[in-house]
Amino acid sequence: MYLSRTEDYIQQLLLERHIRKPKDLTIENIASSLDVSVYYWEYSSECVYVNEKCLIFINYNRTPQEQWQEFGHEIAHYLWHAGRQEFLPTLFTELQEWQANYFSYHLCVPTFMLQRLKPKITPNMIVNTFQVEYHFACKRLEMYQSKQLASI
Repeated sequence: MYLSRTEDYIQQLLLERHIRKPKDLTIENIASSLDVSVYYWEYSSECVYVNEKCLIFINYNRTPQEQWQEFGHEIAHYLWHAGRQEFLPTLFTELQEWQANYFSYHLCVPTFMLQRLKPKITPNMIVNTFQVEYHFACKRLEMYQSKQLASI
């Protein structure tokens, strides 16, 4: 199965930072390796810049799984987008949000790690291995299986 540009980018990003196993996939590991500060607060998650330093704010009322998924979304904005969305046309903002969501699925459940699981992967295996929510695991498995079928 070939890797998309996103999958390849994430694999290189993680491997360069010695993140090779699902247990290594943590907010702390990724944030520290990218020199990003993470703060927990009561508001919605967001990525902001202060003096050219990236700060990611995550809602502390979310479950650890939701926090991990939101971190994946916000780190995509840091790595792939620049500027403030409120100054962008609506379609550009929607595109960036779609890209960040797509990135999150692949960062939180990287393809190269998913491929190492048993031949019959289930949503529950993904939930337990990658610490994501069930609906997130279902969507990620659907993405993975669709890609496998397309490769045949």
